[in-house]
Amino acid sequence: MKQAEKFNRPIICFINTSGAYCGVEAEERGQGEAIAKNLMEIAKIKVPIISIIVGEGGSGGAIALACGDKVWMLENSIYSILSPEGFASILLKDASKAKEVSEVMGITSYDLLERGIIEKIIKEPKGGAQNDIKAVAESLKQNIIQEIKILKNKPVEELLEERYLRYRKF
Repeated sequence: MKQAEKFNRPIICFINTSGAYCGVEAEERGQGEAIAKNLMEIAKIKVPIISIIVGEGGSGGAIALACGDKVWMLENSIYSILSPEGFASILLKDASKAKEVSEVMGITSYDLLERGIIEKIIKEPKGGAQNDIKAVAESLKQNIIQEIKILKNKPVEELLEERYLRYRKF
């Protein structure tokens, strides 16, 4: 990202992460600090950032990479701070109740668009993106090109301020 900034190139993050191990050992190795540092660094990057959840975004790492100017999701993706299995495991002491809690968590693209957490849903063909990857890729390409043109026309100070305000509202 620093290199993209150096050469004034926009950043596109494709996110598909189920989440890291959420135990004491992970924290002892600095997982939380790494996520926090990433969030601080991305917030200051002076080029446009578009983050797209293309599968599962169920972790602090997904949140750290989705600290962009725009966050989009493929229609059938999910996005949250924690996987449904992790949520069920922590709150209900039973990871097998993931399906139940996923509805409560509101992690679908439509839930998150409604709440203003993401800005766009990229439609997928019936059965998912894998059924027509070329069409999905073309849709992504056109949307990215259009959005980058808009973001690149903003002064850096405005871009950073809007990014800051976007995340302050959560």
